[in-house]
Amino acid sequence: MPVTEKESSPVLRKIIHIDMDAFYASVEQRDFPEYRGKPIVVGGSPEGRGGVVATASYEARKFGIRSAMASKKARELCPEVLFIKPRFEAYKEVSKQIREIFHRYTDIIEPLSLDEAYLDVTEDKQKIGSALIIAQRIKEAIKAELQLTASAGVSVNKFVAKIASDMRKPDGLMFIEPARVVEFMEQLPVEKFHGVGKVTAEKMKMLNLYTGADLKKLEEAELVKLFGKAGRFYFRIVRGQDDRHVEPNRETKSLAAEDTFQLDLHTSEEMIVELDKLATILFNRMTRYQLKGRTITLKIKYSDFRQITRNRSFPTPTSDREVLFETAKQLLLGTDLNDQRIRLLGIAISNFQEITHAAGARSQLELFDPQTE
Repeated sequence: MPVTEKESSPVLRKIIHIDMDAFYASVEQRDFPEYRGKPIVVGGSPEGRGGVVATASYEARKFGIRSAMASKKARELCPEVLFIKPRFEAYKEVSKQIREIFHRYTDIIEPLSLDEAYLDVTEDKQKIGSALIIAQRIKEAIKAELQLTASAGVSVNKFVAKIASDMRKPDGLMFIEPARVVEFMEQLPVEKFHGVGKVTAEKMKMLNLYTGADLKKLEEAELVKLFGKAGRFYFRIVRGQDDRHVEPNRETKSLAAEDTFQLDLHTSEEMIVELDKLATILFNRMTRYQLKGRTITLKIKYSDFRQITRNRSFPTPTSDREVLFETAKQLLLGTDLNDQRIRLLGIAISNFQEITHAAGARSQLELFDPQTE
C-alpha cells in the first residue's frame, strides 16, 4: 500500500522551555518578607572583596546588576543592594518541587539547571493536546503552589522555545506557532540569538548582518568561514531547523567559557586579564549547576588558527574561582608566548565527581559566549 504524503510527513514536536524568574533571589524574597521589594543579590561579597553575583532580583536589575557581575561593580551600581548568602539546599528542594509539577504532564524533561528545563509534550500524560495550555497550567501551578513565577516559551523545537521564553520576562508566556517559526527567526535581531554574545553580535553587525534574514542570505560555507562551527547551526536555525531532542538522561561532561577577541591579544598581561574574566564566568556557571570538577583545561587559538589545549587534574574536585583562574594562568604561562598573537581563549572544567541536579545540561557548550550571561 503506497504511503501518502500526509502519512509520510514528520510529526511536529511540541516543546516547552520553562525558565524560573530570578530563581535564587525569588526564593529568598518568598521565604523572607524583609527582602521583598528590595534590590538583593544572591552570592558575592557585601564588602566587594571578590565573588560574583549568582542571581539578582528584578529590583536590583533595574540598576544594571546582572549575573556573573563582580560584587564590587554591583555595589557601585546600587550602594543599598543587599548581599545574601546562597542556600543551595533550599533551591534544590524547590527545584525538585518544580520538577514534580512538570511530571504531571510529561516524563520527557531535560533539566538545564535548577531553574530551567525543556519539556517535550508532543504526547502529554493528561491528553490535553495543547502545549500552550500545558505551559499555562504549569505556570499557574508554580505560582499557586510555590509562590514563584516562571516564564515559558512554546514552539516546535528547543532553540525557538528558549528564545520565546526570554521575550516576555518576567512571568511571561510566548507561543511561536509552526507557520510563524521561519518568519520569527528572520525578523529576530542577531543579538537575541541564544549563544550570540556582544562580541559575536558586534562582528555580525560590522558585516551588515543585523537580523536572521541577513544571516539567511549567506551560504553555509560562508557562515562557517566567518563563525566557525557555530555557522552551521546559524544556517539551520534561521530556517527554523533544530532537530535536537529533549534528552531526559543527558549527562554533563564539561562546562566551558571562551571568548574570541575582536583584536588579537599579544601581551601576557592582556591575556591574563581575559582569563580572569573567563574564570568568573565559568565559576558562575558551576555555581548555577552545582558542579565541582577535577580537570581544568585551557584552550588557545592563535591568529593563524592553530589551536592547542593544556590541562591539569587535581586529586579532589574544586569549584573555587581562584583555582580556576590561577590554574589557567599557569597553563598559559607554560606555553611559548614569544611573538604569539592569540585570537581566542577558553577555560573548561570536567571530570566531575558527581552529577545529580545538573543532569541534562549541555555536554559541550559549543555556542557559549561569556557576554550572554
